[in-house]
Amino acid sequence: MGLKARSLEGQTVRLSGNTVQSLSGATAVGRLSVGRRRGRKRRVLIRSTLVCADLLAFAVAMALTSKPSWKTLVVLLLILGLFHTGGLFRPRLNLSVLDDIPDILGRSLAAGALAMVLGGLNDGRAGIARLVTCALFGVLCILCRTAAYAVIRGARRRGRLKQRALMLGAGSVSGLLAQNLEDHPEYGLILKGMLDDDPLLSEDERPVPLLGGYAALTDVVLERRVDLVIVTFGSLRAHQIVPLLRACDRLACEILFVPRLFEVHTVTKDTEVLWGMPVVRMRRAPFRTRAWSGKRIFDAVLSGLLLLVLSPVLLLCMLGSFWETRCVLFRQTRVGLDGQSFTLLKFCSLKPAGEEASTNWNIGDDQRLGPIGKLLRRTSLDELPQLWNVLRGDMSLVGPRPERPYFVSEFAGQFPWYMARHRVPVGLTGWAQVHGLRGDTSISDRARFDNFYIENWSMWGDVKILLRTAAQVLRAAGR
Repeated sequence: MGLKARSLEGQTVRLSGNTVQSLSGATAVGRLSVGRRRGRKRRVLIRSTLVCADLLAFAVAMALTSKPSWKTLVVLLLILGLFHTGGLFRPRLNLSVLDDIPDILGRSLAAGALAMVLGGLNDGRAGIARLVTCALFGVLCILCRTAAYAVIRGARRRGRLKQRALMLGAGSVSGLLAQNLEDHPEYGLILKGMLDDDPLLSEDERPVPLLGGYAALTDVVLERRVDLVIVTFGSLRAHQIVPLLRACDRLACEILFVPRLFEVHTVTKDTEVLWGMPVVRMRRAPFRTRAWSGKRIFDAVLSGLLLLVLSPVLLLCMLGSFWETRCVLFRQTRVGLDGQSFTLLKFCSLKPAGEEASTNWNIGDDQRLGPIGKLLRRTSLDELPQLWNVLRGDMSLVGPRPERPYFVSEFAGQFPWYMARHRVPVGLTGWAQVHGLRGDTSISDRARFDNFYIENWSMWGDVKILLRTAAQVLRAAGR
């Protein structure tokens, strides 16, 4: 299966062992930016409507039960915080106040109880008053949200707050779901079409047109300005769908999928029910969340501090490298984010090789490696110049290890999931490295560990990897 996947600079990207050409960088970036702005504006409008409804309910409750004071603001902030953590402000396709009543009442009373404990222990009447205010707010909030949901559904029926949707798969379940969405515009989804290599539905049976095969995913998403991709049952097996979903990670679209055995699927908060059919909303890829921007700040600050603090060590390594190899820095082309090449820096641990030696996989037993070079490699001190790559933005402190273009080409052909590593910046260390996957170890395992890291990234996870890396360096557990 071939899949077009486009980097933000419009470079050629390899997925599933096939190479395809993308659109020009300016076109891709422009369309992605427009899509993100459109999606952000829609989410802000929906959240603003819900917040306004809650503020109106709180204002009425306050007017009926107590006098406004600075403590009123504290109670309001408690309520909004609890509502946010409970997902009551998240944009949803299926809006039902009956589904929200337990959360609304439970969190309203919890906010009142917390306000009573924090500020009412020395004044029982004031504490009870705040609890009554929050209880009344819960009841009024249900009424205000009923009206707000009706306003949102009405706007969707009129074509506002709409999302352009694309369906992957053209089987019987796809046809049923597509027809239901066409008949119920209150969900706010406008289906642009389906993609399938071998559609089960005939042209007359399809409620929306077939726009091509799975390989057309990126073109269709960008050209049709798709906001939402719904993965249903088609001609691909489950494991073949994964590269498609990872391609969507790099695009400005959300992903829903119909679960296998959906007839017995249990509805959770991650589940949308579209006219009786459950669909699961995929969690946004970590590198598309706001927390990811903190990763770059963390990298720049920590790499800069390390370069400053370790400057005496860097100087000693420079002198040792020059004395043994008559060379200080070794430069090599590596592949980074979205398949882009950059120049990686290391301290020279052996005499620089020519291009004919650039396809050697491991040089741990190279005869040109002297005592200082062995020490640098064993302690990983030879990699300290990569802190400059991190500071420049070529790399991250934690991420998949960068590889040479020759091996990227080789491994991508052997392991279809290998290129998915390049969805995020490459790293000085990584999840695979702290598990001993370095040197002559399984490339398949490395790629799986790297993709696991990407799917489950967190800032604390990066800190844990850095601490484990520091422990390995102190034990001289390098090559």
